[in-house]
Amino acid sequence: MSDKNTAVKTGIGFGSVLAITISWSVNQSIIWAIIHGVFSWLYVIYYALTR
Repeated sequence: MSDKNTAVKTGIGFGSVLAITISWSVNQSIIWAIIHGVFSWLYVIYYALTR
């Protein structure tokens, strides 16, 4: 069970970092980067589908 929890936390953490990085490269705004970091994987999927 411990390995599964670690994998989930790593996935959420990686999704947030990826969303913040994409958001910063597109918008150059800290506010948008924070908002997109909260939504993490949803923003990453949205970005992938719209680009």
